[in-house]
Amino acid sequence: MRLAKKGVIAALAAALLLMLSACGSDTESSEPMAQESTAQTIVDLAVGDSNFSTLVAALGAAELVDTLAGEGPFTVFAPTDEAFAALPEGVLEALLLPENKATLAKILTYHVVSGMVMAADVTDGDVATVEGQTVKLSTMGGGVMVNNATVIAADVMASNGVIHGINAVILPPDVDVASLLKK
Repeated sequence: MRLAKKGVIAALAAALLLMLSACGSDTESSEPMAQESTAQTIVDLAVGDSNFSTLVAALGAAELVDTLAGEGPFTVFAPTDEAFAALPEGVLEALLLPENKATLAKILTYHVVSGMVMAADVTDGDVATVEGQTVKLSTMGGGVMVNNATVIAADVMASNGVIHGINAVILPPDVDVASLLKK
């Protein structure tokens, strides 16, 4: 089952990567790669980072690629592949099904805050997400937490915002992922 899940995720990520690369520029740049990263959108950076292949597949399944490739600015608390793998067995597969697109979009937009919030600027408190509910941001021991997830890669700059890699998938309070398995 795990192998099948990885195959589905890899196929979705590969298809999305091909789709996004087809939209790239035909002009060559003499700029170093490090400087090009800020010219890349949040989606471009996620596609280029193997730690976010599951997120990229989920964004494609939820039809949110164009949104997060848009003008922004956005702050994305991006779950790593390990964070998605920690979901209860079968949940990720269920979320990626077309009939659960709205629930998946709700979960993913719960990871997004309007504006650009750098790790050093985080203060303790609730912040509204694009989904509409709030997440609790906190600082402790010099680190940043969003709900129960820890930021493990902070301040990845994009042309339309910033990505903070997190070690858990955060769920809106009104989403019961266990109910997806009962369908």
